[in-house]
Amino acid sequence: MFASDMNPARDAGRVTTADAVLFPIQFIWPHGGRSVFLSGSFNRWTELVPMSQVEGCPNVFQAVYAVPLGCHEYKFFVDGEWRHDERQPHKTGEYGIVNTFDAIPIPAEVPLVHPRSEILNNMEVDNSRMHRVSAVTLNQAMPRILEEDVTASRHRIAVYLQGHTAYELLPESGKVVALDVALPVKQAFHILSEQGIPLAPLWDFRKGKFVGVITASDFILILRELVNNRSNLTEEELETHSIAAWKEGKAYLKGQVDGHGRPIPKELIYASPSENLKDVALKILQSGVAIVPIIHLEDGSFPQLLHLASLAGILKCICRYVKHCPASLPILQLPIYAIPLGTWVPRIGEFSSRPFAMLRLTASLSSALDMLVEAHVSSIPIVDDNDSLVDVYCRSDIMALAKGRAYTHNLNEMTVHQALQLGLDSNPPYGTRSQRCQMCLRTDTLLKVMEQLANPGVRRLVMVEAGSNRVEGIISLTDIFRFLLG
Repeated sequence: MFASDMNPARDAGRVTTADAVLFPIQFIWPHGGRSVFLSGSFNRWTELVPMSQVEGCPNVFQAVYAVPLGCHEYKFFVDGEWRHDERQPHKTGEYGIVNTFDAIPIPAEVPLVHPRSEILNNMEVDNSRMHRVSAVTLNQAMPRILEEDVTASRHRIAVYLQGHTAYELLPESGKVVALDVALPVKQAFHILSEQGIPLAPLWDFRKGKFVGVITASDFILILRELVNNRSNLTEEELETHSIAAWKEGKAYLKGQVDGHGRPIPKELIYASPSENLKDVALKILQSGVAIVPIIHLEDGSFPQLLHLASLAGILKCICRYVKHCPASLPILQLPIYAIPLGTWVPRIGEFSSRPFAMLRLTASLSSALDMLVEAHVSSIPIVDDNDSLVDVYCRSDIMALAKGRAYTHNLNEMTVHQALQLGLDSNPPYGTRSQRCQMCLRTDTLLKVMEQLANPGVRRLVMVEAGSNRVEGIISLTDIFRFLLG
Protein backbone atom coordinates (compact mmCIF):
# COMPACT_ATOMS: atom_id res chain seq x y z
CA MET A 1 0.00 0.00 0.00
CA PHE A 2 2.79 2.42 0.90
CA ALA A 3 4.56 3.61 -2.25
CA SER A 4 8.29 2.86 -2.48
CA ASP A 5 9.13 6.36 -3.71
CA MET A 6 7.59 7.97 -0.66
CA ASN A 7 10.40 8.99 1.70
CA PRO A 8 9.13 10.34 5.02
CA ALA A 9 12.62 11.46 6.08
CA ARG A 10 13.04 13.43 2.88
CA ASP A 11 9.67 15.16 3.21
CA ALA A 12 9.83 15.88 6.93
CA GLY A 13 12.00 18.97 6.54
CA ARG A 14 9.73 20.66 4.05
CA VAL A 15 7.67 23.50 5.44
CA THR A 16 5.18 25.16 3.14
CA THR A 17 2.47 27.73 3.73
CA ALA A 18 -0.23 25.34 2.47
CA ASP A 19 0.82 22.57 4.86
CA ALA A 20 0.85 24.99 7.79
CA VAL A 21 -2.89 25.74 7.44
CA LEU A 22 -4.95 22.71 8.43
CA PHE A 23 -8.60 21.69 8.33
CA PRO A 24 -9.65 19.11 10.94
CA ILE A 25 -12.02 16.42 9.65
CA GLN A 26 -13.80 13.64 11.53
CA PHE A 27 -13.41 10.33 9.69
CA ILE A 28 -15.97 7.59 10.37
CA TRP A 29 -15.78 3.84 9.71
CA PRO A 30 -19.31 2.47 10.40
CA HIS A 31 -18.80 -1.13 9.30
CA GLY A 32 -17.28 -2.77 12.38
CA GLY A 33 -14.01 -4.59 12.96
CA ARG A 34 -11.56 -5.39 15.74
CA SER A 35 -8.81 -2.87 14.81
CA VAL A 36 -9.33 0.01 12.39
CA PHE A 37 -6.78 2.49 11.02
CA LEU A 38 -6.88 5.37 8.56
CA SER A 39 -4.38 6.47 5.93
CA GLY A 40 -4.45 8.74 2.90
CA SER A 41 -2.80 11.25 0.63
CA PHE A 42 -2.95 13.85 3.42
CA ASN A 43 -0.23 11.91 5.29
CA ARG A 44 1.40 10.68 2.07
CA TRP A 45 0.12 7.15 2.80
CA THR A 46 3.05 6.78 5.24
CA GLU A 47 1.11 6.62 8.52
CA LEU A 48 -1.62 4.44 9.96
CA VAL A 49 -3.86 6.62 12.12
CA PRO A 50 -5.61 4.55 14.82
CA MET A 51 -9.37 4.95 14.99
CA SER A 52 -11.26 4.65 18.29
CA GLN A 53 -14.54 2.88 18.87
CA VAL A 54 -17.51 5.19 19.51
CA GLU A 55 -18.94 4.58 22.97
CA GLY A 56 -22.22 2.70 22.76
CA CYS A 57 -21.72 1.88 19.06
CA PRO A 58 -19.43 -1.17 18.74
CA ASN A 59 -19.47 -1.11 14.92
CA VAL A 60 -18.53 2.56 14.59
CA PHE A 61 -14.94 3.86 14.69
CA GLN A 62 -13.86 7.48 14.45
CA ALA A 63 -10.71 9.61 14.25
CA VAL A 64 -10.15 13.36 13.93
CA TYR A 65 -7.29 14.24 11.60
CA ALA A 66 -6.19 17.65 10.32
CA VAL A 67 -5.53 17.86 6.58
CA PRO A 68 -4.05 20.60 4.37
CA LEU A 69 -6.02 22.44 1.70
CA GLY A 70 -6.80 20.45 -1.45
CA CYS A 71 -8.27 17.23 -2.84
CA HIS A 72 -7.53 14.07 -0.86
CA GLU A 73 -7.80 10.28 -1.09
CA TYR A 74 -8.03 7.87 1.84
CA LYS A 75 -8.72 4.26 2.82
CA PHE A 76 -9.31 2.24 5.98
CA PHE A 77 -7.09 -0.60 7.22
CA VAL A 78 -9.57 -2.96 8.92
CA ASP A 79 -8.34 -6.16 10.60
CA GLY A 80 -5.31 -6.28 8.30
CA GLU A 81 -7.24 -5.57 5.09
CA TRP A 82 -7.48 -2.32 3.07
CA ARG A 83 -11.08 -1.24 2.53
CA HIS A 84 -13.06 1.80 1.42
CA ASP A 85 -16.45 3.10 2.54
CA GLU A 86 -18.96 2.62 -0.29
CA ARG A 87 -21.28 5.20 1.30
CA GLN A 88 -18.78 8.00 0.73
CA PRO A 89 -17.49 9.40 -2.61
CA HIS A 90 -14.91 7.05 -4.12
CA LYS A 91 -12.94 6.41 -7.30
CA THR A 92 -10.35 4.03 -8.70
CA GLY A 93 -6.86 5.34 -8.07
CA GLU A 94 -3.26 4.25 -7.70
CA TYR A 95 -4.20 2.16 -4.64
CA GLY A 96 -7.35 0.60 -6.04
CA ILE A 97 -10.72 1.98 -4.99
CA VAL A 98 -10.18 4.94 -2.64
CA ASN A 99 -12.50 7.40 -0.93
CA THR A 100 -12.15 11.08 -1.83
CA PHE A 101 -12.96 14.50 -0.37
CA ASP A 102 -12.00 18.16 -0.70
CA ALA A 103 -10.73 20.39 2.14
CA ILE A 104 -12.09 23.92 1.75
CA PRO A 105 -10.37 27.11 3.02
CA ILE A 106 -12.83 28.59 5.55
CA PRO A 107 -11.23 29.63 8.87
CA ALA A 108 -12.38 28.89 12.40
CA GLU A 109 -15.16 30.21 14.54
CA VAL A 110 -16.97 32.15 11.79
CA PRO A 111 -19.59 34.24 13.58
CA LEU A 112 -23.02 33.10 12.52
CA VAL A 113 -26.28 34.17 14.14
CA HIS A 114 -28.81 31.35 14.12
CA PRO A 115 -32.45 32.41 14.45
CA ARG A 116 -34.50 30.31 16.87
CA SER A 117 -36.25 28.48 14.03
CA GLU A 118 -32.91 27.46 12.50
CA ILE A 119 -31.61 26.13 15.81
CA LEU A 120 -34.73 24.04 16.23
CA ASN A 121 -34.43 22.80 12.66
CA ASN A 122 -30.93 21.54 13.51
CA MET A 123 -32.39 19.34 16.27
CA GLU A 124 -34.46 16.21 16.03
CA VAL A 125 -37.77 16.75 17.77
CA ASP A 126 -39.78 13.73 18.91
CA ASN A 127 -42.73 14.04 21.28
CA SER A 128 -41.46 17.44 22.47
CA ARG A 129 -37.98 16.00 23.10
CA MET A 130 -35.03 17.59 21.31
CA HIS A 131 -31.75 15.93 20.36
CA ARG A 132 -28.81 17.71 18.84
CA VAL A 133 -27.02 15.76 16.14
CA SER A 134 -23.45 17.01 16.14
CA ALA A 135 -20.68 16.08 13.74
CA VAL A 136 -18.67 14.52 16.52
CA THR A 137 -21.40 12.47 18.12
CA LEU A 138 -23.76 11.51 15.34
CA ASN A 139 -23.46 7.84 16.22
CA GLN A 140 -23.29 8.32 19.99
CA ALA A 141 -26.22 7.80 22.32
CA MET A 142 -27.77 11.23 22.89
CA PRO A 143 -29.23 12.45 26.19
CA ARG A 144 -32.90 13.26 25.88
CA ILE A 145 -33.70 16.95 26.13
CA LEU A 146 -37.16 18.23 26.92
CA GLU A 147 -38.06 21.28 24.87
CA GLU A 148 -39.96 22.68 27.85
CA ASP A 149 -36.77 22.37 29.94
CA VAL A 150 -34.87 24.48 27.43
CA THR A 151 -37.66 27.07 27.28
CA ALA A 152 -38.04 27.21 31.07
CA SER A 153 -34.29 27.53 31.65
CA ARG A 154 -33.97 30.33 29.11
CA HIS A 155 -36.92 32.12 30.70
CA ARG A 156 -35.42 31.94 34.19
CA ILE A 157 -32.07 33.26 32.99
CA ALA A 158 -33.75 36.08 31.03
CA VAL A 159 -35.81 37.08 34.08
CA TYR A 160 -32.66 37.12 36.22
CA LEU A 161 -30.76 39.29 33.72
CA GLN A 162 -33.68 41.69 33.35
CA GLY A 163 -33.80 42.11 37.14
CA HIS A 164 -30.15 43.15 37.48
CA THR A 165 -28.36 46.18 36.09
CA ALA A 166 -24.98 47.00 34.58
CA TYR A 167 -24.08 48.79 37.81
CA GLU A 168 -23.66 45.36 39.43
CA LEU A 169 -20.81 44.58 37.02
CA LEU A 170 -18.64 47.32 38.52
CA PRO A 171 -15.77 45.93 40.63
CA GLU A 172 -15.10 47.22 44.12
CA SER A 173 -11.83 48.67 42.89
CA GLY A 174 -10.03 48.88 39.58
CA LYS A 175 -9.13 51.15 36.71
CA VAL A 176 -10.36 51.78 33.20
CA VAL A 177 -7.88 53.06 30.60
CA ALA A 178 -9.15 55.56 28.03
CA LEU A 179 -7.08 57.20 25.30
CA ASP A 180 -7.33 60.60 23.61
CA VAL A 181 -7.98 60.47 19.87
CA ALA A 182 -5.10 62.96 19.39
CA LEU A 183 -2.54 60.38 20.55
CA PRO A 184 -0.21 58.94 17.87
CA VAL A 185 -1.18 55.43 16.83
CA LYS A 186 2.22 53.98 17.81
CA GLN A 187 1.97 55.47 21.30
CA ALA A 188 -1.59 54.20 21.72
CA PHE A 189 -0.65 50.61 20.90
CA HIS A 190 2.41 50.86 23.14
CA ILE A 191 0.14 51.89 26.03
CA LEU A 192 -2.23 48.99 25.37
CA SER A 193 0.70 46.60 25.36
CA GLU A 194 2.20 48.06 28.56
CA GLN A 195 -1.16 47.89 30.33
CA GLY A 196 -1.79 44.34 29.13
CA ILE A 197 -5.17 45.23 27.59
CA PRO A 198 -6.40 44.56 24.04
CA LEU A 199 -8.60 47.67 23.70
CA ALA A 200 -9.50 51.06 25.16
CA PRO A 201 -12.34 53.61 24.74
CA LEU A 202 -11.46 56.82 22.90
CA TRP A 203 -12.04 60.32 24.28
CA ASP A 204 -12.42 63.35 22.01
CA PHE A 205 -11.59 66.46 24.09
CA ARG A 206 -12.92 68.79 21.40
CA LYS A 207 -16.32 67.10 21.36
CA GLY A 208 -16.30 66.41 25.10
CA LYS A 209 -17.40 62.80 24.76
CA PHE A 210 -16.29 59.21 24.14
CA VAL A 211 -16.34 58.54 20.41
CA GLY A 212 -15.18 54.96 19.88
CA VAL A 213 -12.81 52.16 20.83
CA ILE A 214 -9.32 51.28 19.62
CA THR A 215 -8.57 47.56 19.60
CA ALA A 216 -6.01 44.95 18.63
CA SER A 217 -7.95 44.62 15.37
CA ASP A 218 -6.89 48.17 14.44
CA PHE A 219 -3.25 47.20 14.92
CA ILE A 220 -3.76 44.10 12.77
CA LEU A 221 -5.31 46.17 9.97
CA ILE A 222 -2.43 48.66 10.10
CA LEU A 223 0.16 45.88 9.94
CA ARG A 224 -1.60 44.30 6.97
CA GLU A 225 -1.66 47.64 5.19
CA LEU A 226 2.06 48.09 5.78
CA VAL A 227 2.82 44.54 4.60
CA ASN A 228 0.60 44.69 1.52
CA ASN A 229 1.60 48.28 0.60
CA ARG A 230 -1.98 49.15 -0.11
CA SER A 231 -1.98 52.49 1.74
CA ASN A 232 0.10 55.64 2.08
CA LEU A 233 0.57 54.96 5.80
CA THR A 234 4.26 54.20 6.31
CA GLU A 235 6.01 52.72 9.32
CA GLU A 236 7.53 56.14 10.18
CA GLU A 237 4.10 57.78 10.18
CA LEU A 238 2.97 55.52 13.02
CA GLU A 239 5.05 57.80 15.27
CA THR A 240 2.94 60.88 14.42
CA HIS A 241 -0.26 59.54 12.83
CA SER A 242 -3.10 60.20 15.31
CA ILE A 243 -5.80 57.76 16.31
CA ALA A 244 -8.40 60.12 14.85
CA ALA A 245 -6.57 60.19 11.50
CA TRP A 246 -6.32 56.39 11.48
CA LYS A 247 -10.03 55.96 12.22
CA GLU A 248 -10.82 58.29 9.32
CA GLY A 249 -8.45 56.41 7.03
CA LYS A 250 -9.96 53.11 8.17
CA ALA A 251 -13.40 54.34 7.09
CA TYR A 252 -12.03 55.06 3.60
CA LEU A 253 -10.34 51.63 3.46
CA LYS A 254 -13.65 49.93 4.29
CA GLY A 255 -15.68 52.13 1.96
CA GLN A 256 -17.66 53.65 4.83
CA VAL A 257 -18.21 57.01 3.13
CA ASP A 258 -21.26 59.09 2.23
CA GLY A 259 -22.32 60.32 -1.21
CA HIS A 260 -19.82 63.15 -1.01
CA GLY A 261 -16.91 60.86 -0.25
CA ARG A 262 -16.70 61.86 3.41
CA PRO A 263 -16.20 59.21 6.12
CA ILE A 264 -19.38 58.24 7.96
CA PRO A 265 -18.81 58.62 11.70
CA LYS A 266 -19.74 55.54 13.74
CA GLU A 267 -21.68 56.08 16.93
CA LEU A 268 -20.18 54.58 20.07
CA ILE A 269 -22.17 51.66 21.44
CA TYR A 270 -22.40 52.08 25.20
CA ALA A 271 -24.70 51.33 28.13
CA SER A 272 -25.83 53.28 31.15
CA PRO A 273 -25.36 51.87 34.68
CA SER A 274 -29.14 51.46 34.99
CA GLU A 275 -29.56 49.25 31.89
CA ASN A 276 -30.47 45.63 32.65
CA LEU A 277 -27.93 42.91 31.95
CA LYS A 278 -29.99 41.26 29.22
CA ASP A 279 -30.04 44.48 27.18
CA VAL A 280 -26.29 44.90 27.69
CA ALA A 281 -25.66 41.32 26.51
CA LEU A 282 -27.86 41.85 23.46
CA LYS A 283 -25.96 45.04 22.58
CA ILE A 284 -22.69 43.09 22.61
CA LEU A 285 -24.12 40.23 20.55
CA GLN A 286 -25.92 42.35 17.97
CA SER A 287 -23.06 44.78 17.41
CA GLY A 288 -20.35 42.10 17.31
CA VAL A 289 -18.10 43.96 19.77
CA ALA A 290 -16.05 42.53 22.63
CA ILE A 291 -17.03 45.13 25.22
CA VAL A 292 -19.59 47.86 25.86
CA PRO A 293 -18.43 50.87 27.93
CA ILE A 294 -20.62 51.66 30.94
CA ILE A 295 -20.95 55.45 30.86
CA HIS A 296 -22.79 57.66 33.34
CA LEU A 297 -24.29 60.72 31.66
CA GLU A 298 -25.53 63.70 33.64
CA ASP A 299 -26.71 67.03 32.25
CA GLY A 300 -24.09 69.75 32.45
CA SER A 301 -21.15 67.46 33.26
CA PHE A 302 -18.63 65.34 31.42
CA PRO A 303 -19.52 61.68 30.83
CA GLN A 304 -18.05 59.31 33.41
CA LEU A 305 -16.51 56.06 32.18
CA LEU A 306 -17.25 53.51 34.92
CA HIS A 307 -16.48 50.08 33.49
CA LEU A 308 -16.10 47.98 30.34
CA ALA A 309 -18.92 45.42 30.28
CA SER A 310 -18.20 42.05 28.66
CA LEU A 311 -20.05 38.79 28.17
CA ALA A 312 -17.62 37.15 30.61
CA GLY A 313 -18.69 39.54 33.37
CA ILE A 314 -22.36 38.90 32.69
CA LEU A 315 -21.77 35.14 32.57
CA LYS A 316 -20.07 35.33 35.97
CA CYS A 317 -23.30 36.84 37.36
CA ILE A 318 -25.33 34.01 35.79
CA CYS A 319 -23.02 31.37 37.31
CA ARG A 320 -23.44 32.92 40.77
CA TYR A 321 -27.22 32.85 40.29
CA VAL A 322 -27.47 29.22 39.13
CA LYS A 323 -25.43 27.97 42.10
CA HIS A 324 -28.46 28.76 44.28
CA CYS A 325 -31.01 27.00 42.03
CA PRO A 326 -29.32 24.25 39.94
CA ALA A 327 -32.40 22.01 40.01
CA SER A 328 -34.50 24.68 38.29
CA LEU A 329 -32.10 24.78 35.32
CA PRO A 330 -31.76 21.14 34.17
CA ILE A 331 -30.11 21.99 30.83
CA LEU A 332 -26.97 23.09 32.69
CA GLN A 333 -26.18 19.47 33.57
CA LEU A 334 -26.28 18.32 29.94
CA PRO A 335 -23.01 17.44 28.17
CA ILE A 336 -22.08 20.06 25.60
CA TYR A 337 -22.18 17.56 22.72
CA ALA A 338 -25.95 17.28 23.27
CA ILE A 339 -26.56 21.04 22.93
CA PRO A 340 -26.68 23.12 19.73
CA LEU A 341 -23.80 25.47 20.37
CA GLY A 342 -20.22 25.94 19.25
CA THR A 343 -18.35 25.06 16.07
CA TRP A 344 -17.59 21.37 15.59
CA VAL A 345 -15.21 19.49 13.33
CA PRO A 346 -17.26 18.34 10.31
CA ARG A 347 -17.65 14.66 9.50
CA ILE A 348 -16.10 13.38 6.32
CA GLY A 349 -18.53 13.93 3.47
CA GLU A 350 -20.62 16.33 5.51
CA PHE A 351 -21.17 19.95 4.46
CA SER A 352 -20.72 22.43 7.28
CA SER A 353 -21.58 26.13 7.16
CA ARG A 354 -19.10 26.65 10.00
CA PRO A 355 -15.96 24.64 9.23
CA PHE A 356 -12.74 25.95 10.68
CA ALA A 357 -9.02 25.90 10.15
CA MET A 358 -6.00 25.44 12.40
CA LEU A 359 -2.37 26.45 12.05
CA ARG A 360 0.95 24.78 12.70
CA LEU A 361 3.55 26.64 14.76
CA THR A 362 5.52 27.00 11.51
CA ALA A 363 2.78 28.99 9.76
CA SER A 364 3.65 32.58 8.89
CA LEU A 365 2.27 35.32 11.11
CA SER A 366 0.84 37.04 8.03
CA SER A 367 -1.31 33.97 7.27
CA ALA A 368 -2.63 34.05 10.84
CA LEU A 369 -3.50 37.75 10.56
CA ASP A 370 -5.23 37.18 7.22
CA MET A 371 -7.40 34.47 8.78
CA LEU A 372 -8.26 36.61 11.81
CA VAL A 373 -9.36 39.57 9.69
CA GLU A 374 -11.00 37.97 6.67
CA ALA A 375 -13.06 35.46 8.65
CA HIS A 376 -13.87 37.91 11.49
CA VAL A 377 -12.61 35.43 14.08
CA SER A 378 -11.00 36.10 17.46
CA SER A 379 -8.67 33.10 17.67
CA ILE A 380 -7.04 30.24 15.79
CA PRO A 381 -6.05 26.86 17.31
CA ILE A 382 -2.33 26.05 16.97
CA VAL A 383 -1.40 22.36 16.71
CA ASP A 384 1.78 20.27 16.59
CA ASP A 385 2.76 17.63 14.04
CA ASN A 386 0.40 15.16 15.74
CA ASP A 387 -2.49 17.64 15.42
CA SER A 388 -2.59 18.01 19.20
CA LEU A 389 -3.49 21.44 20.55
CA VAL A 390 -0.44 23.34 21.82
CA ASP A 391 -1.65 26.95 21.89
CA VAL A 392 -4.14 29.47 20.56
CA TYR A 393 -3.27 32.59 18.57
CA CYS A 394 -5.68 35.42 19.44
CA ARG A 395 -6.23 38.90 18.07
CA SER A 396 -4.89 40.38 21.29
CA ASP A 397 -1.59 38.50 20.87
CA ILE A 398 -0.63 40.96 18.13
CA MET A 399 -0.09 43.61 20.81
CA ALA A 400 3.26 41.98 21.64
CA LEU A 401 4.58 43.48 18.38
CA ALA A 402 3.70 46.99 19.56
CA LYS A 403 6.62 47.06 21.99
CA GLY A 404 9.77 48.59 20.60
CA ARG A 405 9.83 48.22 16.82
CA ALA A 406 8.91 44.55 16.57
CA TYR A 407 6.21 45.40 14.02
CA THR A 408 8.97 46.28 11.50
CA HIS A 409 9.74 42.55 11.10
CA ASN A 410 8.72 40.85 7.88
CA LEU A 411 5.45 39.20 8.86
CA ASN A 412 5.75 36.73 5.99
CA GLU A 413 9.01 35.45 7.47
CA MET A 414 7.96 35.49 11.14
CA THR A 415 6.29 32.26 12.28
CA VAL A 416 3.37 31.98 14.67
CA HIS A 417 5.73 30.29 17.14
CA GLN A 418 8.11 33.28 17.01
CA ALA A 419 5.23 35.71 17.47
CA LEU A 420 3.96 33.83 20.54
CA GLN A 421 7.47 33.64 21.96
CA LEU A 422 7.86 37.38 21.45
CA GLY A 423 4.83 37.90 23.67
CA LEU A 424 6.29 35.67 26.38
CA ASP A 425 9.67 37.43 26.23
CA SER A 426 8.37 41.00 26.18
CA ASN A 427 5.56 40.56 28.70
CA PRO A 428 6.10 37.94 31.46
CA PRO A 429 2.47 38.21 32.71
CA TYR A 430 1.49 37.25 29.14
CA GLY A 431 0.33 33.93 30.61
CA THR A 432 1.44 30.33 30.67
CA ARG A 433 0.18 27.87 28.07
CA SER A 434 -2.31 26.42 30.56
CA GLN A 435 -3.73 29.89 31.23
CA ARG A 436 -3.92 30.91 27.56
CA CYS A 437 -4.94 27.60 26.04
CA GLN A 438 -8.22 26.77 27.76
CA MET A 439 -9.64 23.35 26.83
CA CYS A 440 -12.74 21.28 27.51
CA LEU A 441 -14.11 17.84 26.61
CA ARG A 442 -17.32 17.16 24.73
CA THR A 443 -18.59 15.29 27.79
CA ASP A 444 -18.21 18.35 30.06
CA THR A 445 -21.49 19.81 31.28
CA LEU A 446 -22.80 23.13 30.07
CA LEU A 447 -22.41 24.51 33.61
CA LYS A 448 -18.73 23.50 33.78
CA VAL A 449 -18.08 25.16 30.41
CA MET A 450 -19.90 28.32 31.55
CA GLU A 451 -17.81 28.50 34.72
CA GLN A 452 -14.60 28.22 32.69
CA LEU A 453 -15.69 30.93 30.27
CA ALA A 454 -16.65 33.23 33.16
CA ASN A 455 -12.97 33.48 34.18
CA PRO A 456 -11.25 36.79 33.29
CA GLY A 457 -9.51 36.76 29.93
CA VAL A 458 -11.17 33.56 28.67
CA ARG A 459 -13.24 34.15 25.53
CA ARG A 460 -13.38 30.66 24.08
CA LEU A 461 -12.68 27.01 24.93
CA VAL A 462 -11.14 24.56 22.49
CA MET A 463 -12.88 21.18 22.62
CA VAL A 464 -10.32 18.38 22.42
CA GLU A 465 -10.34 14.61 22.24
CA ALA A 466 -9.52 13.04 25.60
CA GLY A 467 -5.97 11.72 25.67
CA SER A 468 -4.75 12.97 22.29
CA ASN A 469 -5.79 16.63 22.67
CA ARG A 470 -6.80 16.67 19.01
CA VAL A 471 -9.15 19.55 18.28
CA GLU A 472 -12.84 18.67 17.98
CA GLY A 473 -14.40 22.14 18.09
CA ILE A 474 -14.59 25.58 19.68
CA ILE A 475 -17.11 27.11 22.08
CA SER A 476 -17.05 30.86 22.59
CA LEU A 477 -18.78 33.25 24.97
CA THR A 478 -20.90 34.37 22.06
CA ASP A 479 -22.06 30.77 21.45
CA ILE A 480 -23.13 30.43 25.09
CA PHE A 481 -25.19 33.61 25.10
CA ARG A 482 -26.84 32.90 21.75
CA PHE A 483 -28.03 29.61 23.20
CA LEU A 484 -29.03 30.92 26.62
CA LEU A 485 -30.94 33.90 25.22
CA GLY A 486 -32.55 31.83 22.47
